[in-house]
Amino acid sequence: MFKKILIANRGEIALRVIKACRELGIWAVAVYSEADRDSVHVRFADEAYLIGEAAPEKSYLNFDKIIEVARKSNAEAIHPGYGFLAENHRFAARCEKEKIPFIGPTAAAMALVGDKISARQTVGKTDAPLIPGMIARAQEIGDFEKHAERIGYPLLIKASMGGGGKGMRVARSPEELKKAIELGRREAQSAFGDDSVYIEKYIEQPRHVEVQVLADHYGNVIHLFERECSIQRRYQKIVEESPSPALDNETRLKMGAAAVSIAKAVNYRNAGTVEFLLDKNKSFYFLEVNARIQVEHPVTELVTGMDLVRAQIMIAAGEKLPWKQKDVRQNGHAIEVRLYAEDPDHNFMPSPGLVEYLVEPSGPGIRIDSGLYEGFTIPVNYDPIISKLIVWAEDRPRAIQRMIRALREYRIVGVKTTIKLLKQIMEDPRFQSGDFSTHFLESFRIKETPMDLNRVAAIAALSEKLAPQAHTTASGGQKTESNWKLIHRKRALR
Repeated sequence: MFKKILIANRGEIALRVIKACRELGIWAVAVYSEADRDSVHVRFADEAYLIGEAAPEKSYLNFDKIIEVARKSNAEAIHPGYGFLAENHRFAARCEKEKIPFIGPTAAAMALVGDKISARQTVGKTDAPLIPGMIARAQEIGDFEKHAERIGYPLLIKASMGGGGKGMRVARSPEELKKAIELGRREAQSAFGDDSVYIEKYIEQPRHVEVQVLADHYGNVIHLFERECSIQRRYQKIVEESPSPALDNETRLKMGAAAVSIAKAVNYRNAGTVEFLLDKNKSFYFLEVNARIQVEHPVTELVTGMDLVRAQIMIAAGEKLPWKQKDVRQNGHAIEVRLYAEDPDHNFMPSPGLVEYLVEPSGPGIRIDSGLYEGFTIPVNYDPIISKLIVWAEDRPRAIQRMIRALREYRIVGVKTTIKLLKQIMEDPRFQSGDFSTHFLESFRIKETPMDLNRVAAIAALSEKLAPQAHTTASGGQKTESNWKLIHRKRALR
């Protein structure tokens, strides 16, 4: 087992990995940018090193700096978390060259699944169903038009590299195809440094269901069942749950078996996710492989009782999987929501700034993965996700009600957040029925929160209590003060 690990990330995922290291008796090394000097992961780590300016390319994406710190600190492995370098096969190859274990898949496997066209070619050799589409690169618009005629409209244009919705466009006619390809290429080049795109059949009103897999270095691969990820905004997941309300047990087992066969076909190692689209007829199709730990991994941990980050570290250290497929069970229901520092009332504009007041929910079945604290300034330089709230209950209806309760208790003052949006999603009859698709939010309208008379009374009472109190100073003068925290508690009641 490793004695010291460097975490090449920031925020809540860095903190999550540090906690797993602590339980394994491993010394945790953090890196941070100038914008993250006061971040929780820096304070919590056993060692912390400044690696550059706020801009990611000068810090968290800087290969040389991270390798330099790994050498300086005598770290025996590097955990990339998710985002930044987590799916960068060049960084994984650099770690292999430097003989520093990368806690993730091999560079070769990452390169294969990271290129969606190559992944489709490989998966096409298995029994896993593929969405009709291209399995080779094309450059000329005429070649795309020939494929479009064969596949049939509507079509989805996708970037070959990367993810997160970058480079994706829908074309419903030949007239839209050329423009969609041009825009997709431009965005893909900007986001991933590679302008290659491909086209596949666009599935109307699909559901997004993914399967968690674990694979060791000895050919053992298991799946940890599925996560439902259909509640998305601009192809970004914001609500995830397990089990999926859309799957019957037969489909669930078939999807899990397909995920295992795909992981074996690409010679996968460590933790990863095989993603599928589910159509209206409950037929599923391979979408892509995410070669890293996922943001939404806690829902799988809560329903299976397995620590996925711990498993990642153990696999990277050369240990065999301690579980067989028959050992994995789903128990109860878990839901995760992602909180963003964004303003839903103003087109989800980013809302960085000072967290003036914070109250996190607690109680049975509630977990929070967060890097927030009162007095922390959320930087403008990174993804606006600030916290993940996860709940577990015996079944889905009780999990939803627990999540609603937890969101009502969650108070963040100083920045705008998506708490209100998430609560309204939980209360929506379509979500509660389990009948929704990836287009759920397209017709969703955020409602104005009605005035709560009990809260109004509480604010009035607290306002009187907070009336400035005069007291005599040492010089005999009068000074007016009020309690800072109570003021912000008053604001949080609104």
